[in-house]
Amino acid sequence: MARIGVVTFPGSLDDRDAARAVRLAGGESVNLFHTDADLQGVDAVVLPGGFSYGDYLRAGAISRFSPIMERVVDAARGGMPVLGICNGFQVLTEVHLLPGSMIKNEHLHFVCRDQVLRVENATTAWSGDYEAGQEITIPLKNQDGQYVADEHTLDELEGEGLVAFRYSGWNPNGSRRDIAGITNGRGNVVGLMPHPEHAVEPGFGPDSQLNGRRGTDGLAFFTSAIKGLVATG
Repeated sequence: MARIGVVTFPGSLDDRDAARAVRLAGGESVNLFHTDADLQGVDAVVLPGGFSYGDYLRAGAISRFSPIMERVVDAARGGMPVLGICNGFQVLTEVHLLPGSMIKNEHLHFVCRDQVLRVENATTAWSGDYEAGQEITIPLKNQDGQYVADEHTLDELEGEGLVAFRYSGWNPNGSRRDIAGITNGRGNVVGLMPHPEHAVEPGFGPDSQLNGRRGTDGLAFFTSAIKGLVATG
């Protein structure tokens, strides 16, 4: 059984939801703490959403110095699948596993809504159970969710197929080029602002064209990683 670690930072609030998503997808969830000195032999890592360290300085700016992140960075550079959700995405940019940065929403308000995303890259470790061009509905909740990068970086992301998910129908936070999530060149590291862990259980997630009233559009993030890990043994 694939063992997926979920990191808890001071201020994390979606770590238990992420752990539940791992279990519902058929994996074993392993609790990791920000002060841990090792990854306890996990096969993949999820950095969950929340307000790590109260978002002081910048969202994710303090978490990047947590002892566990040194291990996560080394493992990610070695090919381990790593998913950063919302605040976790912010942490991934702070440790430079993903390019760009996150700033306050363009309208300066917290936004909480069911958001339609278009899958742009279905070849990453976390999107293999989707199809390119598929639209999914995932809950979104953030205040510092505007993805920004210089034009050269944005052109590289577009040209190399590293935009993994894009907002469809409405851009809720002003992110450049409607970018909701990106991946690294290897495809093992993915970060996105919406919360797939809140759309994994029938009857508790948002309605969508894909799954009707089941509300499970986010489950494939986790099944994708688990299937990939099982396939590579």
